[in-house]
Amino acid sequence: MKKQLVSLLVCLVSGLLVSAQGLENIIVEKYYVSDVNDQAADVDGGVLPVGSVTYRIYVDMIPGYKFQAAYGVPGHGMTIQTSTLFFNNQDRGNTSPTFTKTQAANNTVMLDSWLSVGAACNGNFGVLKSEDNGVNTAINSYTPQVLQNNDPQAGIPLNQQDGFLAVAGVTPEAVTAVGITNEILVFADQNDGTNGPIFYTDNGSWASLNGSEGPTADNKVLIAQITTDGTFSFELNIQIGTPSGGTENYVAMNPIGSEIQFPGLIYNSSSTGMSEVQAEALRISVYPNPSNGKYRVLHHEASNDQALTYEVKNVSGETLLNNTVSAVAGEEIVDISSLPSGVYFLVWKEAEAVSVSKLIKY
Repeated sequence: MKKQLVSLLVCLVSGLLVSAQGLENIIVEKYYVSDVNDQAADVDGGVLPVGSVTYRIYVDMIPGYKFQAAYGVPGHGMTIQTSTLFFNNQDRGNTSPTFTKTQAANNTVMLDSWLSVGAACNGNFGVLKSEDNGVNTAINSYTPQVLQNNDPQAGIPLNQQDGFLAVAGVTPEAVTAVGITNEILVFADQNDGTNGPIFYTDNGSWASLNGSEGPTADNKVLIAQITTDGTFSFELNIQIGTPSGGTENYVAMNPIGSEIQFPGLIYNSSSTGMSEVQAEALRISVYPNPSNGKYRVLHHEASNDQALTYEVKNVSGETLLNNTVSAVAGEEIVDISSLPSGVYFLVWKEAEAVSVSKLIKY
């Protein structure tokens, strides 16, 4: 099976893939911001710096598509890095989330850094906190309790909705590492800097051998959780499976053949990522999509009188259209009917917060 997957990754750079359409977004969720109480009470988990941010990365796909791998190959390297260190829980920490939901209520294991293909812990899928059903929320058992900080940057508090979702009769897929060896140790159960602050490969992947679908109708698959007090950034490449059994490939840079360059695959926390989930004001709905080039965009009111703007970019990242939008909640018509048929990206901005939506024009 590993040989088959390696052969599949070789095909990524050969341009023998079908036209892309299944990836809607890469979402970065600010899951939690640590405070001094977390650090003081974290006697078993290791050193958790005050102000550390826990990020979750989701692949958002059209229903019926499956996440297959995040990969790096020659010409398309994959990097996850921080300017300081990744936080790795020394009690239950691992390179994938294998702790139980019960153990999630112990010290700071819920903030461990790891790679995934859907799971947030053993037997539970990871979902955006806004999509959590609030059932069996993990309440930390320490005294004083940790993970209680209600920093507005992280949205819904963890003690209300924890982003863990159990689905009856369905178990999240396990992570399979292909061509990745010591690189992954930056996410092991240590945080002393031995393995450095960078995860990089140009000859490997973390993969789901059977393909992973999200546990809700929106089909978002959690692929990583990272905690750090430094500047967090990544450059990823993604392969997904189509409902008909084909594959589609999205790359951060330098597309070859039918690969699609996708802006959201590059993220830097110091400048706010292309698809970071922050305020409700940034949430938009785009329809119809696909369309003949005219899209209706429903948007919330801007916060603090911030300007709302948008750009339309092509797959090479060139800006083809830009406009300023009323700060009052309403509907905006984005018209690209004069452009050729194909895939474009709507980059919606409020101050430094940015969201990217894929536009398909037939």
